[in-house]
Amino acid sequence: MIQISRPIPLERIKLVLFDLDGTLIDSERDLAASVNAMLVRYGRKELPMEVIGTYIGDGAPMLIRRALGDPSDRDFLQEALNYFLLHYREHKLDSTRPYAGMQSALEQIGQSDGLSRKLAVLTNKPVRVSRDILAGLGLAGNFFQVYGGNSFETKKPDPLGANILMTEAGVAPEETVMVGDSQVDVLTARNAGLWSVGVTYGFAPRSLAEVVPDVLVDSPEELAAALTGSV
Repeated sequence: MIQISRPIPLERIKLVLFDLDGTLIDSERDLAASVNAMLVRYGRKELPMEVIGTYIGDGAPMLIRRALGDPSDRDFLQEALNYFLLHYREHKLDSTRPYAGMQSALEQIGQSDGLSRKLAVLTNKPVRVSRDILAGLGLAGNFFQVYGGNSFETKKPDPLGANILMTEAGVAPEETVMVGDSQVDVLTARNAGLWSVGVTYGFAPRSLAEVVPDVLVDSPEELAAALTGSV
């Protein structure tokens, strides 16, 4: 069910920014497998996928730090991160898929009532693997730009990435929507002065109760309806 806290003026929206993991793609199984491969490599116990899912959203370094219990040894942390990234690059598309109905939703959102909107991805995931996943899943053509957690000196919820995307698209904050599955994305929207849509089908729906988006949806179909006015 679509829940609206603050109606978005859809006729004014020219740019829609999307988070990646838990928003466009269901990558939880592959991420968990690579985290657990790293844990086993260093003699740690594997973690349930549901637990690892709660660690996703703030970038790979934070994911590994959380999985390891916040170790103080920086060299060890970097080594573990490197191992995870190497494993994940090899296995990033083993089971990762777009959420059902996502391609259709993106097409509808990009072309609504004759309005041609620009779509972009702003994720805290490393940019190279993000672009490779989008290309591998056939989604890359929907987006004019893809930026990751290592594209800039700061990550979401810092507004830098969103601000750069707006500059590149030639749009204002009030003409832009951020879509994501966690409070990180809603806070990014707030920090940049954007509208926000939260998706409950992702990895961190509970965090959306703590930081409430302007609109909350339960599926890609509802996301398309919420951003095209076909509610």
